[in-house]
Amino acid sequence: MKYLILLCVLPLISAGDCNKKDSIPTCIQAIIDQGQKQSPPDGPVQIDEYRYKDKRVYLFTAPCCDQYNTLYDEECVSICAPSGGITGKGDGKCPDFTVTATHVKLVWKK
Repeated sequence: MKYLILLCVLPLISAGDCNKKDSIPTCIQAIIDQGQKQSPPDGPVQIDEYRYKDKRVYLFTAPCCDQYNTLYDEECVSICAPSGGITGKGDGKCPDFTVTATHVKLVWKK
């Protein structure tokens, strides 16, 4: 009987772990929430998840011209700005982003 219960519960536990991989990191969600609370709303207009150098990263698209589009890791540490700014080419710290990164999904959009 114990084994039958375990066999019924195990898939539920495993399914919960799968959802964690697809969830938005808490710090990214906090940035979204904070930006929406401000009037007028401040912050990025779009957040996309990418795979870059074997890591999950998040590209925050700035709301207007000549601003950097900043790339963050899962702990909300700024990595670089692969695009945006006056030249449109970012800050030059990750020039390979546009050719090596893989778009995973749109996380959020205003």
